[in-house]
Amino acid sequence: MSNLDDIVAKIQERLDEKDTVREIAIKSSRATTRLASGVVHGIHKKENVESLMAETMDESQRLKSLLDEHPDIWHSGIVQDALQEVAEAAIVLNITKNLDLPEPDELDIPVTAYLMGFADAIGELRRFALEALREGRNEDAIRFLEMMEEMFLILMKFDYPDAIVSIRRKQDIARSVLEKTRGEVAVAVSMRRLETKLASLDNKL
Repeated sequence: MSNLDDIVAKIQERLDEKDTVREIAIKSSRATTRLASGVVHGIHKKENVESLMAETMDESQRLKSLLDEHPDIWHSGIVQDALQEVAEAAIVLNITKNLDLPEPDELDIPVTAYLMGFADAIGELRRFALEALREGRNEDAIRFLEMMEEMFLILMKFDYPDAIVSIRRKQDIARSVLEKTRGEVAVAVSMRRLETKLASLDNKL
């Protein structure tokens, strides 16, 4: 076994490389997540987030390039979670700009990460609906609710085992979020109608 030392050295070299790449990927994934979260937060604050979204996409692309030769790390939990955040940010941004939703290929992320981000975007639409209700913009709240319902129906079309995509928990959360929002919007609309009727009666007296 005269070549044993060479074999061991090559294995160690490759594992050392993978370990280094993994550490860089973890840092990049965290940066991507932070940037994507900043995009969503900025949208709710009605800020211009175009440059931040571009920075998010740049970081996502750097991460992909880094892991081109390491598909196992690319498909690991922390990386996919970061890409999920990218999808959510891009979807929410396009919705608020009344644009077509970005496609997975356009974002250059796996369809599973895109689908998970799509599911989370339903929760962000709830926040928009509640903000509209607080500001008395019931029509806008209804519009966001209708978007949530449409997206939920699409989400429920995906019936796959967890080994393919772990979407069932997201579906349950989306259902709960939708039901709460539907109830809150219904109450607000009813109250508004009642206030209008009372005001009309007062004017007649």
